[in-house]
Amino acid sequence: MSTGRRSLKRNRRQKFVEEGAVHPTTDRKVLALEPQQSLQDLLSEVVAQVTILNSSLSSSQSDRLAAMHANHLLFELAKNKLIVDTIVECGAVPSLLKHLKVPEPGVTKPYEHEVEWGCVCVLAILAKNRPQHQQLIVDAGALAYLMDLLKRHKTCGNSPALIGLLRSAANAINNLAAGNSSIQTRFGMEGGIPLLVELFEFDDAELQSAAAGALCSLAFKNDENQNQILKFNVLPTLVLMLGSEDATIHCEAVTAISSLATSSPHMTTEVLLAGALQPVIILLRSCCSTSQRKAARLIGIFAMTDSDCKVQIAQRGAIPPLIDLLNSPHAELREVSAFAIAVLVKDPHNQVGVAYNGGIEPLLNLLSSKSTNLQHHATYSVYCLAKNEDNVADIVKFGGVQKLLDGDFRAEPAKQFVGETMELLEEKMHGRVLKQLLYLMRFGEKVVQRRVALALARLCSPDDQKFIFVDNNGLAFLLDLLTSRNLNKKREASMALHSLAIRTTSISPLETTSASTTPKVYICEKYVNNPAHSDVTFLVEGKRFYARRIYLLTYSDVFRAMLDGVYREKEAKDIPIPNIKWVVFELMMIFIYTGTVDVNLDLAQDLLRAADQYLLDELKESCECVIAKDISLENVSQLYEFSESMNAMSLKRACTFFLLEQFDKLRVKPWYSRLMRRIAPDVIEFFRSLLANRIDKK
Repeated sequence: MSTGRRSLKRNRRQKFVEEGAVHPTTDRKVLALEPQQSLQDLLSEVVAQVTILNSSLSSSQSDRLAAMHANHLLFELAKNKLIVDTIVECGAVPSLLKHLKVPEPGVTKPYEHEVEWGCVCVLAILAKNRPQHQQLIVDAGALAYLMDLLKRHKTCGNSPALIGLLRSAANAINNLAAGNSSIQTRFGMEGGIPLLVELFEFDDAELQSAAAGALCSLAFKNDENQNQILKFNVLPTLVLMLGSEDATIHCEAVTAISSLATSSPHMTTEVLLAGALQPVIILLRSCCSTSQRKAARLIGIFAMTDSDCKVQIAQRGAIPPLIDLLNSPHAELREVSAFAIAVLVKDPHNQVGVAYNGGIEPLLNLLSSKSTNLQHHATYSVYCLAKNEDNVADIVKFGGVQKLLDGDFRAEPAKQFVGETMELLEEKMHGRVLKQLLYLMRFGEKVVQRRVALALARLCSPDDQKFIFVDNNGLAFLLDLLTSRNLNKKREASMALHSLAIRTTSISPLETTSASTTPKVYICEKYVNNPAHSDVTFLVEGKRFYARRIYLLTYSDVFRAMLDGVYREKEAKDIPIPNIKWVVFELMMIFIYTGTVDVNLDLAQDLLRAADQYLLDELKESCECVIAKDISLENVSQLYEFSESMNAMSLKRACTFFLLEQFDKLRVKPWYSRLMRRIAPDVIEFFRSLLANRIDKK
């Protein structure tokens, strides 16, 4: 045989040893299955091996060897999920159990314990994650046979072969009881738990690990079995196993303890009294990710007992490794560590501890997780941290406000925590916190300066806005973002400026803002275009329009100059009015006479031009208000241009508000970036004026 083939054979045999198919002490060749075998061939093979098991029940060496080979081959066949049901249907279970009968006293069989070991391994793989097979195997009498095997050490010593048999029996019990409450209860009632407890007396770490795994399955959501485990004082041994350097052993131990601790508050207390806290904290830094995950979950469960326990957990050093796990590439590790921290930060002292150990930034990063549970834990943790004034500046510094506002939070509890966190942050935007943030905005790194400016635009008190954004130049940072080529930065700036504008003024951008300070007297509409009450005539679109000079002189400087000044219209019999439609001129006159007019949207722009031409500011603003209510994604660009040409400040402000508010929908427009760059300086001046006017009004 070539060296390469001998090496391949050794590798395959080692694989069987690791998977439990061959006992390490066995020195025989192992049959291997060819991947090309058809299902029919595999079925024939199963039938053949079951037949061998049924016909090799004697104590002869040949029968024992044949049975052992049959076990090995059935184990390999059972790895194929497509053939597992077939193995059971061909009667393999009763055939395997026949070989587990207790030998007669004084009878020594060849390959002692190894045939039994192989049978138990096959039963274990048949039962794994298959409830229907679990019940069938138990109904066939497997529990009694397995318990008899667990007793063999009392009469057969403790040879390596027997240790392997005991270990495989414990593993089989683990697979049979996993998730099956009736089998858990039955095994406990038939006295199996004390037999597993006795296995901890062996100086064999792998056997102890297997026993711990079996007890874990038996204890899961089963109060009676849990009480038995406590009664037989297994907890101290499990706690000692937590400190093992063997990852397999401490993993099984922490799994068993986790099953016990999660079952009830009473069991959690018992686990803590057994001294599990410190070893579990140490496991947070284990090289085994499963042990880390179980340990982090246990920390969260321990922390739920009372406030003193939360403090003890922090004092014993659990917070730094939990924070490290928040950055783990494994999603499950991130989730359980976030759960543990969410429980711990209910205590005010731990809120400071988590922040001090660098926990704020990774928690904020988890807000973007796709996992609902992880989002829940992260949002609640940030909410608790925001309660502490010392943490607010760091939450802002690491971009927390933007992450809270932009996050895609799917569950209602997470949305609620986000809303409550924003309220907390807003409440604390004064005094020492505001001073810290202003310092960061002036002297921090550029990215931090921008984050602070964005956050303050959303959260600061209206009374502090001018001080922050004008006196301390906060607007400059927002302008820098608004003109950036980065779409995300543009969006953040647009949303912040829109929020700042809304918070700055109580007046809607769609409402008029100016009011005449001169008292005016109006008359009835029936005098409009009334020849009997006129002393001046206008020609509009070739038709005469009758008016009275005194009203026109009172309400329009342009008409005053036209009718009472040096213009030639003063002496004209019919004064021509070019470029204004009759209906528009009529509406303008109705406004002059009555002080009000029903502005139709279709005529609003023409009426605004007329009002601008004749310096009728109140009518102009009424038109602006009507037009502003019709701003849309399709016309905002044209309306902004129109507002500039007409110096229509209210309409211009409304367009600006709309451009900022609708960034997500407008950014795809080819003209949007160009327009935003063009209006950016005007935006800043507009906000400076807005903030200054607010102070003046106060």
